[in-house]
Amino acid sequence: MRNLLVLALLLAACRTAAPPPAPRDDARAAWPRIRKERIETLLPRVMEAVDVDAWVVFVRENHNDPLAMHVGGENAGGTAAILFFRDGRSLALSPAGEATALADVALHDEVRPIDRTADVFALAAEELRKANPKRIAINSSPRAAADGLSFTQRKAFEAVLGDLAERVVSSEELVIRWLSVKLPEEVEIMRRAAALTAQLQEEAYRTVVPGVTRDSDVAAFLKKRMRELGVDDAWAPDQNPNVNSGIDRGHSHATSRVIQPGDIIQTDFGIKVGGVWCTDIQRFAYVLRPGESAPPADVVQKWENGKRGSRTALAAMRPGVRGYDVDAAQRAWMKQQGSEYVPWSTGHPVGYWAHDLGPALGGAQRPTPPPDSLRLLEPGQTFAFDGFFAWKVGASDTKTISVEEMAVVTATGAEYLIPPQEELIVIR
Repeated sequence: MRNLLVLALLLAACRTAAPPPAPRDDARAAWPRIRKERIETLLPRVMEAVDVDAWVVFVRENHNDPLAMHVGGENAGGTAAILFFRDGRSLALSPAGEATALADVALHDEVRPIDRTADVFALAAEELRKANPKRIAINSSPRAAADGLSFTQRKAFEAVLGDLAERVVSSEELVIRWLSVKLPEEVEIMRRAAALTAQLQEEAYRTVVPGVTRDSDVAAFLKKRMRELGVDDAWAPDQNPNVNSGIDRGHSHATSRVIQPGDIIQTDFGIKVGGVWCTDIQRFAYVLRPGESAPPADVVQKWENGKRGSRTALAAMRPGVRGYDVDAAQRAWMKQQGSEYVPWSTGHPVGYWAHDLGPALGGAQRPTPPPDSLRLLEPGQTFAFDGFFAWKVGASDTKTISVEEMAVVTATGAEYLIPPQEELIVIR
């Protein structure tokens, strides 16, 4: 029996088609150029839109600002200050030990070396007095991505700002607006990464032997392929991928449950390429029972309901609509089809993080919509979003089909990054 099992696994591996090379190298090489373009073209427009005249980011070694790689401070040693002005100028005040390398990056208009014992906060304040900005943004916010300034740093900076301290505002809105829009080249990188993500999931399903393979085995296979291809996890490694052949578990890890005939398997999986861009895609499979040549009609109908929910959400996505409206459209379809309640939002921004910044495609399931769900969609924003259909399993449990795809908002609507899953993957 063991020999037969080994043979079955080898045959499954032979049937596996190798996906194209990961876009990691091209993406990593493209990031310095893309970052510079984002700073030169997108940032001044956003500063104008949110009425910020200057933005100061302090970077440092070991506990760096979350936005360090976006502003060129990812290799900081001693504390450095990077200042951006509404007119498009940028200035880096860097300890001499790192200043030469920072200048070589050619990201900022000026890199000014400073003595390692100098008070960088006082020097940054001096530059601000020269510019006399009305509103100065700093990275202090309840939003983690815009909260890189420690309490100690903020107190030290405010102490040397003097009366300019009254002009300090949070950079939260600036950061959200700036990072939520992706350049066309970034969208193309994410397309390739999304295609690889989906192909790896399909590859993993071809390794399943019903009655033998565990959810955790499928997850381990995907981890192995990630290592071979040199791509990173899009979110917490212990929960990526989440492979689940049983009842709903929400955001969780794959368990040792053995996959059985009649199971609907959900794989929620994301990769990060170039150390920058993330994906978040789900693929679903059905395990045939003995005597079945195709999924039964009730399973197909549940799949079609979820798939139609995804199409409904996509049709609602266009510039100027709220994230709330996209969620509401998808939930109206769910209600019409008799779906059980689903607590999760229809979708979320995806890009620099799996749960990125920007409009939330949610809020319709809550009495009071959260502020991000009331944000308006803009061209260039990228989302991961689900078409939901859920049903009861036993007295209290549920099973949810969540057809998660990725899309980008265009000038007139939205489009999938890659062709969406049309049919359940069948495991024989």
